[in-house]
Parts: sequence; structure tokens; C-alpha cells
Amino acid sequence: MDNVMEFSGITNEEISAARHCLEYALSSGASKARVSVSKNVQDSIQLLNGEVDKVSRNADRVLSINLFADGRYGTYSTNRFSGKEVEVFISKAIERTKMLTPDKFRDLPSPDRYALGAVTGMELGLYDRTYEGISAEDRIAAALSGSIYGNAGPQAGYGIISEECEYSDSVDDCYMADSQGFEGRHTETSFSFWSEMTIYDSKGDRYTGYWWTSSPHRNRIDIGICSPTALEKAIAQTGASRHDGGRFTMVVDSRCSSRLAAPLLNALNGSAIQQKNSFLEGSLGQKIFPDELTIKDLALSRGMTGARLFDSEGVATADTDIIRQGRVEMYFANTYYAARLGIRPTVDGPSRPVVRPFIKDGLAKDLEYGENGINLQTILESARDGILVTGFNGGNYNRATGYFSYGVEGFAFRDGKITCPVKEMLITGDMLTLWKSVIAAGSDACEGSRWQIPALAFGNVDFAG
Repeated sequence: MDNVMEFSGITNEEISAARHCLEYALSSGASKARVSVSKNVQDSIQLLNGEVDKVSRNADRVLSINLFADGRYGTYSTNRFSGKEVEVFISKAIERTKMLTPDKFRDLPSPDRYALGAVTGMELGLYDRTYEGISAEDRIAAALSGSIYGNAGPQAGYGIISEECEYSDSVDDCYMADSQGFEGRHTETSFSFWSEMTIYDSKGDRYTGYWWTSSPHRNRIDIGICSPTALEKAIAQTGASRHDGGRFTMVVDSRCSSRLAAPLLNALNGSAIQQKNSFLEGSLGQKIFPDELTIKDLALSRGMTGARLFDSEGVATADTDIIRQGRVEMYFANTYYAARLGIRPTVDGPSRPVVRPFIKDGLAKDLEYGENGINLQTILESARDGILVTGFNGGNYNRATGYFSYGVEGFAFRDGKITCPVKEMLITGDMLTLWKSVIAAGSDACEGSRWQIPALAFGNVDFAG
């Protein structure tokens, strides 16, 4: 094909340069070291109202090195790989490291925790070889195929102001090695398309709808669904009205539910725990949440976004429980924070967290569903009455206390059926109480998301109208 720009990946010469960095660092005063080489290429085509607006290509190559010297620790990076330049860089880095305050907790992981099978970077099936044959013309054609501007036709009750779309593909390649013998590689591609439609109604009010698709594999993105769905989302907001405040059952759509899952998972991070900046401090091993709530980290999900064989220290990942039947099973504590906390080290963070589907006993009378069949409509029917949240408009939460305040938009529903769109509502509370009140989780998480957070339902949430 014309204009094909093949991604060569990390070369043998670059791997040799990384190994040389380790050897040179050890011979120049470092007691231990870790080095990584990362390469990334991203191409994107942006459209405005059905026409190409911007074409871009970004390429990056970075060498990073973690140095341990005289009980001190430092991390440095450069994009220069030539032998003499990198040796000067490392020598200066070691000198600066030795000037830092000693930290007895800094160390490489125990070698028996390393991943052993990440040899080629292709083991998890995250690299799509069709990427190598994509031309600039292919990318433009893919972007244009997702546009409906000018083809939607006249519609009663609204008009289209603008359509913004973007097609992008990228490839990431990472090689890591350390002075204790670890070597690992991770390579993956990513393909995505998003669309944002802005419309006006008969009153001149504007509404915006958004939709996206993403996957490590080119043939698993559905470009054609994005603009029509974004348009539907915008139209559905017309006629929105203010809603009285109160305590309602809150159902959160899977496209925005990660906004509430992120504070929960971040609160289990070892750095937050150690710095007393987590509302889940002291929760390890404790049963805090409902029996039905189980969140797993499925790090070894072959071919799925977020999968990885090793973390940023080279430690082997595994499919494991984060929260099991309401009990906190793990903190994400790397070698350093585990040592400071005096606990067993784990991986540095979740890879592909998955909330297991459930509907709490007593809420789903006369409803039939299976593990693969708890969709948004099923949850609405089980909850019967409340507010469906489809988007968040700003807000914040306190990491230490868990208190939050978020602006939301969405729809009121009654008897499991949506009645009208609502606007200018605010939810308040604290994350611990919120997650203790979780009453349902669907099986409709977005496939292209690293965090597999489905539609969720919570009871007795405070809404301000």
C-alpha cells in the first residue's frame, strides 16, 4: 500500500543499549539498577462536520533508568541512546543519586516474584499485525466512514450544529531489564474511534452526545455505531427539566460508572494508604461491603485491553480478587510501599479490574437473568424508581475521607421505565457509605475499557435538585 509507515518496534540495538546501561551503571557506583526502553507511535485523523480537519502522527522513544546507590534511590530518563552520551548521562545520574537522602525501604523486588514468560511481548495477543499494513489513506477512509454529517437528513424538533470525530491507532512497545536478571517485554496495539454530536432544539438550547469504541484489534471496533449513537444521546437530552431533590435509588450507566469505581480502587493503592490519604486505610482483610460485591483483577485476559504479564517492577501479574464477597483482599503495594507498611508486596496497581454482575436478593422478583444477561434495562426494572445517571458534570471527592460532590445528568425512571431527562442535579455523600449501599452490577461493561466497570445501582443516594 502507498504511504505505509511500518512500526519497527524496539530493535536489537536498543535492547543491547539498555543492557549496556545496566552494566555501566553497576560499574560506575550503582549497587542495583533497572532500565526500560519504551517506544510509541500514534496516528490520528480528526474530522469536523464530515471533513478532515487535522492529521497528526506522534512518535516517542524513551530510556528510563532507576538507580540504587549508597542506600539512595533516583529515577531518570533520556531519549539519547548513543553509547558515549548515555554513559555521561548515567554517570551524572549516579552522582546526583548519591546526594539524595538515604531511604532504606528502596529496593528491587525479590527475584522469585518476577514474570518469567514475557519474552517476545506478544504472549497476551495484544498486537494486531494488520497495523503494519495501514496506510495514511486507510486511516482517512476509516475516519470518514464514521461520519454521518450531511447524511442524517432534516429532523423535526432539532438541528445538528456540529459533528466532531477522531480515528486513531497506536502501538506501544516496552522492554525492561534489571541487575537481578529480569528481562521482560510488552507490545500492544490500540484502535479507537469517537464521535461527539452537538444539536439545538426548537428553543435554541444546545445538547451534546458522545460515543466511542476501542480495542487492541482493528476488526473489533465498530466505527459506524458511534455518530448515530452520539446523536441519539444528544436528542434524548432535549426537554430536560429540573427534578426535586431527595434520596433516590441511583443507577449509573456503564459509560460513566468508572467515575465512582476509581475512588474505590485508588483508595487501595499502597501510596495512599501509607500517606494516610485513603478512606480505606485499615480495611485490608476486613468485610466492609455487601456479600454480593466481588471485584477481580483479570490481568491475564488474553487479547483484552489492560492485560499485562508484569508490572512496572517486573513483578508477575495474576488473576486475583481485589474485593471478594465484600471483603478487601488486597492493597496494591509495590516493593517500596509494602516495606514501609510492613505488609506483603503485590503488584503496583490493578490491570483489568472487573466488577462481577449481581442483583441483590429481593430486588429482582419475577425477573430472569444470568451472569451474562444483567443489562441496564434489567437493573432499571429491579430498582423500579429512581434516577439514571448518564454523565457527570464536574465535582470532586476527598481521598482521605471519601466525601464527594458531583454534578450529574441523566433521566428519571419509574416502574423500570425512563420518564424524562433531568438536569442540574447534584449527588453528595461519602464513598464508603455509597459502596456499602451498592445493590446491583450489570454485565455490560464496555469491552474496550481497561477498567471493566458495568452499570451500577446504589440505594438511598442524596440528590440535590
